[in-house]
Amino acid sequence: MSERFTYDGGAVGPGETQEFRFTVSETYLGDPVRIPVTIINGEREGPTLCLTAAAHGDELNGIEIVREVAHEWDHSGLRGTLVCLPVLNVPGFIAQQRYLPIYDRDLNRSFPGDDSTTSAKRIAARVFENFIEPCDIGLDFHTSTRGRTNMLHVRADMSDPPVARVANAFASNVVIAGQGPSGSLRREASEAGTSTVTVELGEAHRFQRPLIDAALEGVLSVMAEFGMSATETVKWPGWRTVIDASEQKTWLRADAGGLVEMHYDRGALVEAGEAVCTITNPFKTDATTVEAPFSGVLVGVLENPLVYPGNPLCHLVALDESTLRAFRRYHCAHE
Repeated sequence: MSERFTYDGGAVGPGETQEFRFTVSETYLGDPVRIPVTIINGEREGPTLCLTAAAHGDELNGIEIVREVAHEWDHSGLRGTLVCLPVLNVPGFIAQQRYLPIYDRDLNRSFPGDDSTTSAKRIAARVFENFIEPCDIGLDFHTSTRGRTNMLHVRADMSDPPVARVANAFASNVVIAGQGPSGSLRREASEAGTSTVTVELGEAHRFQRPLIDAALEGVLSVMAEFGMSATETVKWPGWRTVIDASEQKTWLRADAGGLVEMHYDRGALVEAGEAVCTITNPFKTDATTVEAPFSGVLVGVLENPLVYPGNPLCHLVALDESTLRAFRRYHCAHE
């Protein structure tokens, strides 16, 4: 039998599911600020997996991923426990903005939190202590900021073997290695013993069905890797690259202001020297071509076509020769 999952004010026993709103702060009027929580505790023993989304209030793709896992999947054979937190930043979600309103603080730089300091750190502490730190593994879903879009990829500390296991099991083509910023959920959770990765997909203010479906496959793959589902298998994405050095990735930035025509979408392969995009003025003259400095995949690209000099255009990660061959074979087979 699995163990009870306990939190401040309640417990979820083996074979039970609870849906509730958990108080993390208060408004100016003294009304509670509450986050939605669903906990599914399987009858059989297994790890505890935490799924989190909308630490940035305008990042919506992850919300739908967590909701579907919690409310549309059959968990009758679940081994272990699922802790589903679809909207961490409720004030930002209501205002449809990235950060916590009023003081413009980033909840994803406030973990593990502190219940005696800022409002952001108090919220983070309530979430972290009750629902993140008690878990074994975590998947934290994010999107790009407004005006840009990301291909589905994972960010993880690949020097930490338990975290690397989660990242590899999610089965994305691209893994960007690194601890993550101080105060980010994945870094602080991993350092506290909850092996956590960030999953990036798409853009803010959208439900993007193909990306959501691909991420749901990743969740199933992680559950299979850790024995939470007896009916699923760990997925292999067809090709993979782990980016762990600064020279393997770069942001291409605009050297001129104007209107951008992107020549490739997110996830596309570009060869060294190819034109990734063109910047022109309102008369379509004075064209500035932006070329790829090396062969690689566009992890993130511009959606808003208006730029100043210095604005980011796209995020390019390098592929070595063997990975390039695997990429081409995979895409030829699936065209």
